[in-house]
Amino acid sequence: MTATTTEHLPEGTLPRAERLRALAERAGRDLEGAPALDVLRWAADTFGRRLCVTSSMEDAVVAHLASRALPGIDVVFLDTGYHFPETIGTRDAVAAVMDVNVVTLTPRSTVAEQDAAHGPRLHDRDPDLCCALRKVEVLRRGLEGYDAWATGVRRDESPTRANTPVVAWDATREKVKIAPIVGWTQGDVEAYVEEHGVLTNPLLQDGYASIGCAPCTRRVAAGEDPRAGRWAGLGKTECGLHG
Repeated sequence: MTATTTEHLPEGTLPRAERLRALAERAGRDLEGAPALDVLRWAADTFGRRLCVTSSMEDAVVAHLASRALPGIDVVFLDTGYHFPETIGTRDAVAAVMDVNVVTLTPRSTVAEQDAAHGPRLHDRDPDLCCALRKVEVLRRGLEGYDAWATGVRRDESPTRANTPVVAWDATREKVKIAPIVGWTQGDVEAYVEEHGVLTNPLLQDGYASIGCAPCTRRVAAGEDPRAGRWAGLGKTECGLHG
């Protein structure tokens, strides 16, 4: 595999987005069940530096995998202004010790500016709007320079993610979306972390099973669904980044 700055898309007369969509749909079929590293090597061969990884810094598993396929790959982190200090610390540690380029993106407005425009604690009153302003719009802008993005979404995380393809067409952003560990279990993640000494967020050892913004994340009790601690009591299960 040779990583280049030029992607290797099939030639043709169709618009670029249509070629990317067709490529994604074909890869989704061909790579179903493939090892995660093989999926990322395919992505690195196909997109080169127009591929990035997004990370919430819950752990650095996909970033670590991607660095093996494409050393120096961009790892995009959304700094919402509401993260736990441990999450920011994990980001900084990943940037310091891994062969990746951490790219931190921020919303157009600070938390104080958002409070002035929408009132304090928007996350309690309208969490969908808060996520849209501090995550979804930020990622849309941040992905403009890429053709494909890889995420750590897994099918076993929640019913809303149960049918996630390994490669899909992200029609909203007109990008190829890659989920290399989509078929992994939590046990698989833990085994990879142990085998490779991968950095993880310290909050995972403090009762947090899924880590997002501090105001909207709580510890989970034994036997609870891992994502029960996200937006607890609000009937919300996704921030909007993944549909």
